Amino acid sequence: MFNAFKQPDMKFKVNGCNRHSARNTIFAKITTMSIKVIAFDADDTLWINEPYFQETEQKFVRLLEDYLPGHSISRELLQVEIANLSLYGYGIKGFILSMIEAAMKMSDNTISITVIEQIIGYGKELLGRKIELLDGIEDVLVQLKERYRLVVATKGDLLDQERKLKNSGIEHHFHHIEIMSDKQERDYLKLIKHLDVRPDEFLMVGNSLKSDVLPVLGIGGFGYHVPYHTTWAHEQVEHKIEHPNFRQLENIKDIIPYLLT
Repeated sequence: MFNAFKQPDMKFKVNGCNRHSARNTIFAKITTMSIKVIAFDADDTLWINEPYFQETEQKFVRLLEDYLPGHSISRELLQVEIANLSLYGYGIKGFILSMIEAAMKMSDNTISITVIEQIIGYGKELLGRKIELLDGIEDVLVQLKERYRLVVATKGDLLDQERKLKNSGIEHHFHHIEIMSDKQERDYLKLIKHLDVRPDEFLMVGNSLKSDVLPVLGIGGFGYHVPYHTTWAHEQVEHKIEHPNFRQLENIKDIIPYLLT
């Protein structure tokens, strides 16, 4: 009997291109025949996100440069963000609150109201950023939706992610939208139960090995990693992955040969 909780053996080594790549591609097509649902992460998989956060962080660093060196400010902010994840979750609003808290901590609670107003302004600028789709996304979605159910499975603030999807112009391609508080194995098991599929019928595509790939492989699903040139430090993984259900792609367009041709 199929056991959704049984974890396949995982070795940590990235599959790279080699002389057997053609054979590997054929094997991959066979192993993916069970897939019925393809889930996409949103931020830095469908559209640009992390560079905007990094731009805001640099503004924050300049704002507080009288208190600490730049690298120390970034380190303090990251520590506060991580400590606050269980309270605020992921997203811009939690980032704003963490910036304010970090500023108070680094200034020994002497930061002015004017500086706090500037930090809030940085957050509002982030919330108002225009959505910029990554290259090739819409064409890939149009092709895949003819054969698969497509869903969005993303972390973040509910209102902010709903706004992004609405303004992205691609919401109509998706059968279901799931805005998750976290992306652990239990969260994906809950999602696939809601979608009424088995783990081996579920593929997750995203830019984060930690959130989008490893938990899905752990429950017996498929995980395709599409790296983005900037990744939040908390999401970075140094492990290398070798797993029959894992694929390392250079860009989102590379998914088509595995799933359609």
